[in-house]
Amino acid sequence: MNARSRTGALALSLALALLTAGCTGGGAGGVTGTPGAAGLRDPYFPRLGNGGYDVGHYALTLAYEPATGRLDGRAEITAKATQNLSAFNLDLAGLTVRDATVDGAPAAVSRAGNELTLRPREDIDAGAEFRAVVTYDGVPETVTDPDGSEEGWLKTADGALAVGEPTGSMAWFPGNHHPSDKATYDLTVTVPAGLKAISNGVMTSARTASDGHTTSVWHSAEPMASYLATLAIGRYDTTTATALGKVPVLTAADPEVAAKSAALRARVPEILKWQTENFGPYPFAAAGAIVERDGDVGYALETQSRPVFPLGSFDTPTLVHELAHQWYGDSVTPASWKDIWLNESFATYSEWLYAEDFGGTPAQKSFERAFADEDAWAFPPAEPPTAEDLFGAPVYQRGAMVLHKVRQAVGDDTFFEILAGWPAKYRHSTATTEDFTRYVESVAGRDLGDLWDVWLYGDGKPAKP
Repeated sequence: MNARSRTGALALSLALALLTAGCTGGGAGGVTGTPGAAGLRDPYFPRLGNGGYDVGHYALTLAYEPATGRLDGRAEITAKATQNLSAFNLDLAGLTVRDATVDGAPAAVSRAGNELTLRPREDIDAGAEFRAVVTYDGVPETVTDPDGSEEGWLKTADGALAVGEPTGSMAWFPGNHHPSDKATYDLTVTVPAGLKAISNGVMTSARTASDGHTTSVWHSAEPMASYLATLAIGRYDTTTATALGKVPVLTAADPEVAAKSAALRARVPEILKWQTENFGPYPFAAAGAIVERDGDVGYALETQSRPVFPLGSFDTPTLVHELAHQWYGDSVTPASWKDIWLNESFATYSEWLYAEDFGGTPAQKSFERAFADEDAWAFPPAEPPTAEDLFGAPVYQRGAMVLHKVRQAVGDDTFFEILAGWPAKYRHSTATTEDFTRYVESVAGRDLGDLWDVWLYGDGKPAKP
């Protein structure tokens, strides 16, 4: 790590003393800044995310060598200060920071666990846009979640897969890694000859160097929470198609599972068409899927515009579920991890609707099955007791039951208005549980407090479905 100053040893000593003491400094025009918060006090991950600024764009330049596991990275972060800033934090797990600048000038750097602190040469005024550049390298970590699942940087037989829900994106790039701070992305990724790098959004260019290394550039024009960013590196078979008359669809599969997954991958446009009829316009400029071997990743994930699946989870209900997340979770993102049920309830209910339309199973039948599952009653869906419970059965199954009770209470016409209206109102934004309950009541034109008390917040199982 480097910490350089503008005028020499005396300025360096002063800067380091201020950093250690956490003192404020004077910015241009006499503005006095204070350090941004080192966490956003999320109910489950209080140190996740950072205060004092809002990221607008990430430009990540990465090179990965599977033979050594080494990742070389440069993160250019464009952000706006929300207070007078003397210093600010970025979330970063492992990896070695080689250099950092703010607006082109060297910044002092310190590390404490997953907190990377940058102190710019001069304070940043509230409302000002600034650009931080961090150069880093090392072998990225695999992160074990509170529930025992693995995320972050997952090594595969021929490359790697980066997935980030809820905290793993900090394993491969520094940032404000809380779902409340969404940003647009550009990824430029260089990999050895014979490998491909697949990410979110649209691939805008690809080139091959004289040594065979290939560099691809991916652009995500719509805001994305960092946990939805993905990078898949390996020997992929890819297919292209068009959905909804204009949306490019790119699917990628490990060669070992390409043939087995081909037929279902080809159905992405068809499923998206059905979903737009129920959920409203598709919210992104690209779509697709990435299918890995079983064992490379232990679960399916709704990574934005291009969900990730192990072959064993790549079936029609799961594909419907993860594509539904593009509206519910990806475009409308939870304001905190406590609001995760808003993602999973809608995605689960989309499975019920699909089974109702194409499988001859009414949503009422799916509701009754979920009601009979005792695991679904372990806690209220809007109040998981710990981080270990964020992806428990109540969040999915009881969350979907909440939506079905809303459907019963307001009728189909109003319910389907809510299905499309909710992602339209909060398109490319974040929302809370309270935002949702207020929205439903405004559309329904009635108080639904009793429904929320029993099905969303209530302890225990009601006597009747």
